[in-house]
Amino acid sequence: MILAEVVRSGFVESVHHGSVVVLDADGATIAAAGDVTNPFFPRSSNKPLQTVGMLRAGLRTADPADLALISGSHFGESFHVARVRQILATAGLDESALRCPPSLPLSEDERDIVLRDGGGASPVLMNCSGKHAGMLATCVVNGWSLADYRDAKHPLQVALAAAVSDLAGEPIAATGIDGCGAPVFAVSLTALARGFQRLVDAPPTSFERLVADTMRADPELVAGTGQDDTRLMHGVPGLLAKGGAEGVVAVAVEGLGAVAIKVADGAMRARMPVLVSALRRLGVSAPVLDELETVPVLGGGVKVGEVRSAW
Repeated sequence: MILAEVVRSGFVESVHHGSVVVLDADGATIAAAGDVTNPFFPRSSNKPLQTVGMLRAGLRTADPADLALISGSHFGESFHVARVRQILATAGLDESALRCPPSLPLSEDERDIVLRDGGGASPVLMNCSGKHAGMLATCVVNGWSLADYRDAKHPLQVALAAAVSDLAGEPIAATGIDGCGAPVFAVSLTALARGFQRLVDAPPTSFERLVADTMRADPELVAGTGQDDTRLMHGVPGLLAKGGAEGVVAVAVEGLGAVAIKVADGAMRARMPVLVSALRRLGVSAPVLDELETVPVLGGGVKVGEVRSAW
């Protein structure tokens, strides 16, 4: 199914295929396109569900806002890195325990600062280091081994897979290795949307709601300053958002429903225009949706077209 088209100088030069599902407040499918029932890897959109698994396994943080970072894909800003180090320190660890690969910050400005100051790639700067810090802290609580915490057979990962399956409402179809080296669990697009809806509609005292509430309270910790997830959560009251690599994004709005999208070719530029179209089907209206409705296409440094939803 064609979800988005790329228009240059009034001419459609490219299209992006993919799948999208929209659930209403009762969890019923009210709109869908493409394949929404076969499994795929949600990539980092799995993270909020995995954080619930960490809490179920005994994780407790010194600051509730830590859960937003653990559930996020940070851009390596100084406040992100400091909080990762603090999560580790609270567990009696330092960044040498991290098993995510060395990386420079996703933020170009922060990357420039690191390089200008003579630094380089390191695990703590990797966008998944918050999740890895949470995983390590969960292992410390349980007395589990640390060196192999990324192994799919490790008690930690078994617990996280069980949580993802429970929240998604279907068995894990496959387990892969994510970009950060930790397991990623395959579920259907409908199941991913269902899992997000369960987070925002859960009772206020539940672990599910705690994760949703902390992410919505501190969106900058989930992504970074000015990033799409951050802007959406600031701009739409009650909205929870988490994007993932390879053209994935999942969103739920308390009391309204949920959306999950997978762009078939992995293009990130197609996600927001399609998401805006999906959210409007749920009756969501906010200035931020107008801002994210299209992505500029440039020619000679000026806008000559746009990426827009075709669905």
